Amino acid sequence: MYMTVLNQIVIKIIKEQELVIGPLAWDEARKVPGLRIVDTKSGAVELNNGDPKEIVDKLVKQYERLFGRASHEVCKEAVTALVADLPAADVPSSLK
Repeated sequence: MYMTVLNQIVIKIIKEQELVIGPLAWDEARKVPGLRIVDTKSGAVELNNGDPKEIVDKLVKQYERLFGRASHEVCKEAVTALVADLPAADVPSSLK
């Protein structure tokens, strides 16, 4: 369940960024260690090689590095509903 929610969070963040910057959102996500894009059309991703919360944080930082604080806010807003269902300890720090 926990891993599934974090996968959904990653997908939601990427798709929200895609609305703003287009296919570049997927290119940037591919640069994040531990995140593997399985299929861009279906939005399938895998989180492996590390703490899933840290992978989410790295994804948020990847977009923020390119597009600044506004990009970070887009990420947080995109996953508000998903994060609400997680215990506070399971929420990646970048989304708190």
